[in-house]
This record gives sequence, structure tokens and C-alpha cells, in this order.
Amino acid sequence: MHFTIQREALLKPLQLVAGVVERRQTLPVLSNVLISVQGTQLSLTGTDLEVELIGRVALQESAGDGEITVPARKLMDICKSLPSDASIDIKLDDQKLLVKSGRSRFSLSTLPANDFPSVEEGPGSLQFVLPQAKVRRLIERTSFAMAQQDVRYYLNGMLLEVSSGQLRAVATDGHRLAMCTLQASIEQSDRHQVIVPRKGILELARLMSDQDGEVNIVVGQHHVRATTGEFTFTSKLVDGKFPDYERVLPRGGDKLVTGDRQALREAFNRTSILSNEKYRGIRLSLESELLKIQANNPEQEEAEEEVAVDYQGGSLEIGFNVSYLLDVLGVMTCDQVRLTLSDANSSALVQEADNDDSAYVVMPMRL
Repeated sequence: MHFTIQREALLKPLQLVAGVVERRQTLPVLSNVLISVQGTQLSLTGTDLEVELIGRVALQESAGDGEITVPARKLMDICKSLPSDASIDIKLDDQKLLVKSGRSRFSLSTLPANDFPSVEEGPGSLQFVLPQAKVRRLIERTSFAMAQQDVRYYLNGMLLEVSSGQLRAVATDGHRLAMCTLQASIEQSDRHQVIVPRKGILELARLMSDQDGEVNIVVGQHHVRATTGEFTFTSKLVDGKFPDYERVLPRGGDKLVTGDRQALREAFNRTSILSNEKYRGIRLSLESELLKIQANNPEQEEAEEEVAVDYQGGSLEIGFNVSYLLDVLGVMTCDQVRLTLSDANSSALVQEADNDDSAYVVMPMRL
């Protein structure tokens, strides 16, 4: 195996693939990247046994097919440290990988490619093609609500629900829920649900970088696979039952509040400065055409904001964790937001005023 490649052509896929590789590994080969050459195609593969990412680069010319694994982070750091216009010569020589560029020489340790684990290919039960930009939007709109290290392991990921004509993403950590629906040409008679782990979702969002490109998604029994022109990404699925999100969506809220998203976001931001650092609670008081936002903390400090809103209804006082409200307003892109409330003990439904494809549920707090 011997080939020459421009630094820029190698660095981008290498950085993405190395992003999957965990620093601390029980198996030494898992901190390596698998380098494989077949004809004029170079493949780089990284895995942590949960997710696997393969990056493909076309070579100008190749001398000899072959495959080997080398430490991912070291190879990436070497590439990063070389000049941007450098040409890199890579050659396998007796169990060492020799990397040369200009006057620089590096010799890296290797492990045999046979030791490298591959994510077993299960039968694909569902396949569809979507624009990358839409998939990225779907993930960005919902991923913030995934739990981080919850004992209910099925919450540390995202539910993807495929049904006829649409793909829906739902994430919740038990205190709030985010849902976004994407219209797509999917032929599927019944609803099919899978839970993709948190790491898989975040890696997938990173890959959706081509504004005009498409991604081919295959949902199998135990894996989800996404393929673009340059990458193939595979993630194991979480084996568990996701909560019935439709039961969580508030029904019959009679208090409709419409307000300017940016004005509300800034007011929440300022009020949060004096909220309790641990619980982050703020109190919302609704009156006709006016929303009052108040916060206080154990040091007896207080903040109060007033925002003009479009609201005709009875008065209501309700408490929320301000971070949850700010997260929702942060992922929206519209000018006007709509809050649907019913009483002080019921969850709020937050949506964009002119668009129903995303919905957010935030549970109230007792203050």
C-alpha cells in the first residue's frame, strides 16, 4: 500500500472519522482508524462499536491495494500540523506506516486490519432519500431536548418515527419535549419507530454539511445507516421503548399568547441572571396584552421584565425553568412565537406562530 494525497483532501474526512473514535478504549484497535485502498479509492473507518463512520476519498493514482489500522488522533494531528498546501506520501513498510511530506518524516505503529471490528450489516427494512439540509434542520430543532446520562437509557437518544409521507424526530429528558416533522416521499403503511443514541444523532448532524446534497437512509432492525457521496455512517439503535409522546402533548389549552420571539428571548435572558443558579426558576404573570417575567434568588435579589404580547384572557401565574424556554426560542427561526397554556400545573406548548412542523412541550415548575 502506497499513495500520495493532498493534505486538504485527507484532513476533512480524517477529522470527521477521528471524531467517532473514543480516546479511552478497552480495545487498543478502537483508538485506531482503518485505512483501506482499493484501486483509486481510499477509505477511512472509525468506530467505537456503537457508531461507525467511513469516509471515502478518490486518489489521483494508487500503487498497491491494502489495508491497515493506525492511531487516529496521531495521524490527524500530523496532518493538521503540516502546511495547508502540503502533499503527503503514505506507505506501509513492514508493520509501520511511513508518512512523508516535504522534509518531515513520521513512522506510526500499526495494528492488523483483521482486528478491526465492523458493525454487522443487518437486513434493511426501510430505505428513503432526503435532502441533507432538511435532516440537519430536523436534528437541530430537537436534539437539545435529549437526556444526557439518564438511567432511563432510552431517553439518551432520539426517536425517529417513519410513517407514510413523513419522518418525525422526538426528544425528551422527562422535563421537556421537542418534536419536529418533515414531509418526505416515504412509502410506509404503518408507523415504524427506532431510537438512535445521542452520539449517533450528534455525529449525523455533523455530516449533513452539503446544503444541496442528499442522504440515503436505511433503517434496519438493529442499525440505522446514512450514506452521502463521501460518507457512510452507521449507528446501533437503542433497544427500549420510547414514551408515548402523543400523550404528553397538551390538549385543550385555552390561553393563547403570541409574542415577538427575539423580545421574549432577550427578556428571559436578562431575567435569568438573577434566577436561582440551581433551579433556574422564573415566574410568568399573564394579563391582557402583557406578560410579566420575574425571578429571584436566595440572595434576595430580584429581576422583573414586562413584554407586550398578543393575549386576551384571564390572568395566570406559572413558573418555568428559564433554560428550557431559552433552548426552545434559540432553535426557532421565526419572528413570532405562540404559547398555549391552560393553568399553573399544566405543561406549556410552544410553537412558531406561522408554522406547525415543530412543537415543544415544557413542564411547569412550582415556585
